[in-house]
Amino acid sequence: MGNAISLPKELEHLVDSLHMSNGLTSVFIEVLAISGSQLAKTNREKELIIWLAQRDQAIVGIGTVGFDIDEMPWTMSYFEREKEFILRVIKSAMDGLGWERLSYEPRKDWVIKSLDKFRLMISTFDKENVNLDSYLEWSEIEKDDEWPTIPKGYPKCEKHDLYLSCHGCILCNNGS
Repeated sequence: MGNAISLPKELEHLVDSLHMSNGLTSVFIEVLAISGSQLAKTNREKELIIWLAQRDQAIVGIGTVGFDIDEMPWTMSYFEREKEFILRVIKSAMDGLGWERLSYEPRKDWVIKSLDKFRLMISTFDKENVNLDSYLEWSEIEKDDEWPTIPKGYPKCEKHDLYLSCHGCILCNNGS
């Protein structure tokens, strides 16, 4: 089966979709969550990393976590800063930031190739293609929700120092 990450239809002719096996997708998301959890300073940066960490196949099912770049929770007001942050997260992940937290040794060449393609996709994506509904829908807090999409206070896993999503810690969920 596998997963795909794509640009919106009006941009997909510029960069082909990124297709990954389920195993590669898990590693890809984990190294982005690790890198981003170390780099995030602002609430918006933390939210972007939490959104990525929610693509946890151990919880939501294998082969179900692909997405279009415009589904990410971008905002119009801070788009350029958000894009710059994600590009820094990708670069740091490519450099191996925090990979020692993984309980396994990934195929670095495959992961770096996928991260590089993702970097190209993010670089190509522009403010005109932001879907504001994605952020508004994702960040909506439902009354009496015990597991809000964005955990209050942006807690981190005590073991891995990663931002927790509504699914918990992506590394703990995957046995690391």
